[in-house]
Amino acid sequence: QVQLVESGGGLVQAGGSLRLSCAASGRTIGDYSVGWFRQAPGKEREFVAAISSSGASTGYADSVKGRFTIYRDNAKTTVHLQMNSLRPEDTAVYYCAARAFGGWTFSWHNYNYWGQGTQVTVSS
Repeated sequence: QVQLVESGGGLVQAGGSLRLSCAASGRTIGDYSVGWFRQAPGKEREFVAAISSSGASTGYADSVKGRFTIYRDNAKTTVHLQMNSLRPEDTAVYYCAARAFGGWTFSWHNYNYWGQGTQVTVSS
């Protein structure tokens, strides 16, 4: 069993930046592919970004390309999501998810472990 903890959410003005972090307990997060998903009220859970266990492969939703960057720290203890040029439509609860086998995917169904989520609110 793996526990994931997200941090770094908060309230920010449009155009500002936040960095979300995801850390795992029970096993190093470096052994897993990791994805970030978000869910706004009344909307379905949405893929945001993902990274392979090695860090060699990443993927992004079209809506965040060029603004968000997913990366692992050098020790591979934490996965970060750097969010720049934030927009009000980025407002959502952001979840970190880990997949035990295989590479990252776009579908939340394929991830085994989930964090509790962290709120990101972008004001106009």
